[in-house]
Amino acid sequence: MKQILQNARNGALELAEVPAPAAGRGQLLVRTSFSVMSPGTDKLVMEFARKSLLGKARSRPDLVRQVAHKLRQDGPLPTVRAVRGRLEMPQPLGYSSAGIVESVGEGVDAFAPGDRVACAGAGYANHAEYAAIPENLAARVPEGVPLEDAAFATLGAIAIQGLRVAAPTLGEIAAVIGLGLIGQLGVQCLRANGCRVLGVDLDGTRVKQALDQGAEWGLRPGEDLEAWRSGATGGHGADLTLVTASSHTPEPLRLAAELLRHKGRIAVIGSVPIDLDRRLLYEKELELRMSTSYGPGRYDRRYEEEGLDYPRAYVRWTENRNIQAFLELIAAGSVRLDRLDREIVPFENAVEIYQGLAQGERQSLACVFRYAEAPSRARTIQLTSAKRPVDPGTRGKRGVGVAFLGAGNYARGVLLPALARGVDVNRVALVTTTGASARRAAERFGFARCATDVESVFSDPAVDLIFVATRHDSHAELAARALRAGKAVWLEKPVGLTPGEVDKVVDAARETGSLLMVGYNRRFSCHARAVRDAFQDRRGPLSIHYRVAAGPPPEGTWITDPRVGGGRILGEVCHFVDLCAYLVGAPATTVRARALGVDPALDDSLVAVLGFADRSTAVIEYLAHASPQLPKERFEASADGATAICDNFRVTRILNAAKGKRARTRRTLNQDKGQAAAVAAALDAVRSARPSPFALGEIAAVSRATFAMLDSARSGGIEEIEG
Repeated sequence: MKQILQNARNGALELAEVPAPAAGRGQLLVRTSFSVMSPGTDKLVMEFARKSLLGKARSRPDLVRQVAHKLRQDGPLPTVRAVRGRLEMPQPLGYSSAGIVESVGEGVDAFAPGDRVACAGAGYANHAEYAAIPENLAARVPEGVPLEDAAFATLGAIAIQGLRVAAPTLGEIAAVIGLGLIGQLGVQCLRANGCRVLGVDLDGTRVKQALDQGAEWGLRPGEDLEAWRSGATGGHGADLTLVTASSHTPEPLRLAAELLRHKGRIAVIGSVPIDLDRRLLYEKELELRMSTSYGPGRYDRRYEEEGLDYPRAYVRWTENRNIQAFLELIAAGSVRLDRLDREIVPFENAVEIYQGLAQGERQSLACVFRYAEAPSRARTIQLTSAKRPVDPGTRGKRGVGVAFLGAGNYARGVLLPALARGVDVNRVALVTTTGASARRAAERFGFARCATDVESVFSDPAVDLIFVATRHDSHAELAARALRAGKAVWLEKPVGLTPGEVDKVVDAARETGSLLMVGYNRRFSCHARAVRDAFQDRRGPLSIHYRVAAGPPPEGTWITDPRVGGGRILGEVCHFVDLCAYLVGAPATTVRARALGVDPALDDSLVAVLGFADRSTAVIEYLAHASPQLPKERFEASADGATAICDNFRVTRILNAAKGKRARTRRTLNQDKGQAAAVAAALDAVRSARPSPFALGEIAAVSRATFAMLDSARSGGIEEIEG
């Protein structure tokens, strides 16, 4: 299928051929008929992408702080790779469309193939021939409403949510400041609500268009506002203002305050700085209200991705219900989209349209892309331009055939670069759920094809090793299927989110004899190996203290969702459990843990004490609210009068005064957590038909230890870890 993509580094646009998506659980696969380009929003996105790195830094100081922190913690090379990885991923454009349902995923009951739907959501309702849309971001289009009108439903919902925040009542006077697409829709919705409307814009053409939409008055800033106030409101002022303008200055807000009566309301929809003289609000006792996009549910992953609806009795107007309300206004004739200054063009001209927008050549309020009726639905695309090193090796001329499932930030920043440095490797296929990311990552790292279909990978005889780097809830299923298909598997942690899932993977590896390696990479670090070597001949038990300054849990992501990501204890602490077991040389047998936070979504701090059969002990402190100035990871190990201290896998000191030896120090410019060495070990094991560096018992033991941690934190007692 075709999709328009923007390069995040330089803003270049491309109408790219990418694999079509499939309808996942809770999703609809929609063949797009029309999608709307919103000039205001899209121009802001394009302008940011076209800025230099310095320009991007000036406009997003929060991101600069993140980069500086990563540079201090990880070193220059990982930081450069992370920044480059983000900038090189394509940005999908568009967020409002309409089309025909082609198929529905598991759990979807409200829609069926053939339904006409309006679609919403950046990252979902893109300018693309097909889209996988979560159920709560789709609304059925009423009979009689053309799909080219329904494609505006997301933009209409934004205007409606602004009205709901402003709370207009019948007969009130409202001013709309900024008469772009959202502003013009706001004028019509206010008229449908029984309000008298003033439209204000710098552009006289937009003011005239607002009058055509039903506004009673129209003004440009700088014109005689007092004359309007006196004639239209008896000198009192407007009851409410909708600020739908986009501005780098707070002038639209100041104008809104000046137009209002005492105790009036300002609802902010557009992108404007919130920088007002207090007296403007104080003297009139004005209310400043913010409107969040389409309405309640926006930016809530559980609502948008998982289909968790809010009870109608308590949340009458969600984002989906706002979309439905706008569609009903169209059906009733209360909103007339044929009054808008819009043009309908073939989707094939999308790049040209965007370039005209960037150069200031397009003056229409909106551009509607019209799509072909039978586009390609291919889910696999051969990349003839991909650079594919094919070196001769022990597995024949093609080398080790590798397929990669998932291409998130970690995969692009760490695993794929490590794989790219491997020799005697044939990169066969890269598969993700999103076609755009699949294509760009496959091109960047030299894969022969990109796809959104995992089935083609399992049945491909050219594939010897499959990397599974998808969301955590899919790890066990994909790994077990790959193993039973006779493939070697690199499985990112965690192995599974339940003991049953872990057993499923381990059993598949045991029964098939296929190689299984888990991404517990820290044991492959040169720092970890130096520490283990230092205690290779110890006689007494090892004492380990491992502190992790993890930072607060990320908000609104799947990682902390128990059903999808499992939380950071299962998803990250397993790393530290494995390293402790590696240093001791045996798995842990007992654990006692205590959670320090009350709500794991806000504070998942935990302290755990692992016991080992030889009386060795490891204390793991996983801290969500430690000082950010601390190194993220630091561990100390002591036995037989010697101590090893590792700071963030960049500096390791080994003190052995009891034997009269001088302290030894190992430094690396960049953080070495062992990822490159671990990937190389996996490739070498497959190439030479050697066993996995991990015994199956070790893999199972780490997972069981993390499950036991959570059980102990709940019970408060010591948990035995199954052998």
